[in-house]
Amino acid sequence: QLQLVETGGGLVQPGGSLRLSCAASEFTVNYYAIAWFRQAPGKEREGVSCISKTTDNTYYADSVKGRFTISRDNAKNTVYLQMNSLKPEDTANYYCAAGLICTWSGSYHYWGQGTQVTVSS
Repeated sequence: QLQLVETGGGLVQPGGSLRLSCAASEFTVNYYAIAWFRQAPGKEREGVSCISKTTDNTYYADSVKGRFTISRDNAKNTVYLQMNSLKPEDTANYYCAAGLICTWSGSYHYWGQGTQVTVSS
């Protein structure tokens, strides 16, 4: 059974940083596109970032470009989301997902349980 587990969320002040981790079991992350999504209370889930399977291309939502960086560590079978210059509007539950290709539609095969990120003074 494939499994994704997100860790690294927490409470941080505006301008601070967090690094989220998406650890995979029973599959190798470089065989899949891995995406990060987030969902804030009362809002729809939105795509944040994705790293592709075949070319390691990276993609970012306009709202996080220049602040967030997605990366893959194949030796640790883990994908990271480095989040810098955090803003209150970044507050959400963050989920990682695995699929065949990067897409903003949410059409991924596997999802993690989520980790909470709260940006507040």
